[in-house]
Amino acid sequence: MLGMALAALDSTVLATAVPQIVGDLGGFAVFSWLFSGYLLAVTVTLPVYGKLSDTFGRKPVLITGIVLFLVGSLACAGAWDMASLIAFRVVQGLGGGALQGTVQTIAADLYPMKERPKIQARISSVWATSAVAGPALGGLLATYADWRWIFLINVPVGGVALWLIGRHFTEPQRQRPVPGARPRVDWPGALAIFACGGLLLTALVQGGVAWPWLSTPSLLLFAGSAGCAALTVLIERRAAEPIIPGWVWRRRTISAVNLALGALGLLMVAPTVFLPTYAQSVLGLSPTAAGFVLSVMMLSWPVSAALSSQVYNRVGIRTCSMLGIGAAGLVLLAFPLLPYPGAAWQPALIMLALGAALGLFQLPLIIGVQSSVGYRERGTATASILFCRQVGQSLGAALFGALANATLNDRLAHAPSGISAGLPDDLDAVSRALEHPAGLTAQATDYLRRAVDTTVDHVYLGAAAAAALALLALLLAPRRFPVHSETGGTGAGEGTGAGAGEGGQAGA
Repeated sequence: MLGMALAALDSTVLATAVPQIVGDLGGFAVFSWLFSGYLLAVTVTLPVYGKLSDTFGRKPVLITGIVLFLVGSLACAGAWDMASLIAFRVVQGLGGGALQGTVQTIAADLYPMKERPKIQARISSVWATSAVAGPALGGLLATYADWRWIFLINVPVGGVALWLIGRHFTEPQRQRPVPGARPRVDWPGALAIFACGGLLLTALVQGGVAWPWLSTPSLLLFAGSAGCAALTVLIERRAAEPIIPGWVWRRRTISAVNLALGALGLLMVAPTVFLPTYAQSVLGLSPTAAGFVLSVMMLSWPVSAALSSQVYNRVGIRTCSMLGIGAAGLVLLAFPLLPYPGAAWQPALIMLALGAALGLFQLPLIIGVQSSVGYRERGTATASILFCRQVGQSLGAALFGALANATLNDRLAHAPSGISAGLPDDLDAVSRALEHPAGLTAQATDYLRRAVDTTVDHVYLGAAAAAALALLALLLAPRRFPVHSETGGTGAGEGTGAGAGEGGQAGA
């Protein structure tokens, strides 16, 4: 949990200190890469670390991840300009990829299936605590100390985590498929995955922001990522120990969950990216209050996740997750029905319900996939679903960003002639104008608020469509998830058993 706290706190603590960082180092035009560079590094390394943990064990991968993260943190604290800070954030991300996937895998290794909801909910509580406390801590450090302390506080936390893991975490003796053979790592496949993911995520993050979607840079990046994807498939088919084995997509359980959590990544863009804009621009809340409206989702999520076992032990994992994502879709559809301008408690209540619904959806699927494979495959399987969720989130940011801009541009293009002159022309400019409305008339201010309200409503409708995609993906999953014999079961179904099953693995 301390190791996970490093990754969980990192983004939330940093977000509130951006003005101080930019004021000190400059580089306002590229500061978004403080987050994008980190996200890119985490995403492209997830499948690599998953395979390495299956090959060499969880402990060395987790320790390596923490050390890399701490080295990156110390380097960030000593950054001399924005370019160096972004580069060191990428180093942090290289460690963060090991933390996110390996901690989830270790939780499945250490606890039997019946106890996994409880420990996974505790891990989720780390993210919930970070969502609430991180922005406040970042603001305090940036205001009363120095923004560099945001990175330095990682050192004692990571140091304690390293000591505890080194002293108390032991793994079972690993049995190699061929006794005496040295483990082999598919480094060409790893490099191809790095290149494919890096090009794709760069295209999604920068497209429509740094350059138009149909511009030469975008087209070259998408073409390059497609070429690297084809190369990755060729390499992985020939590799003795591929980074992303074919069974990840051949087994219905894992492939269906990968698609469903990819759709969850799409869905999550609406509350995490656009809700704060709505709260500040439409409701007129301060950044701190807007963050609270979002954070209530992270309060109900772990509670619901902890209680999810009471549901899926009765109705099954697939049915429980379908109920959760179905409820999430209805909650998202309710958002456009909120009155204008409304009160802050109304979207907060929506987020509280959304967190409860998603707790029933995500955690059972992670537990189901982890329980369907043995120890030697669990790291790869866990990393694959987290990788798909991260890619879905990047894709969602691009798609919903384009939808938001199209909606807002349409509203601004059809503004009444009396107020159309001098109106801003994109979502960021509108948000800034509403933060400082002195240059706008009351009529123009109200029109812009309504335009933002309509824009966010359309994004939430898109998120509801993503929930529908997740529901359809779950229809591809088996009615009863297979359970590998290593989970300690004795029967033939979810939470109970082992037998001959999917992909040649023990299951049902």
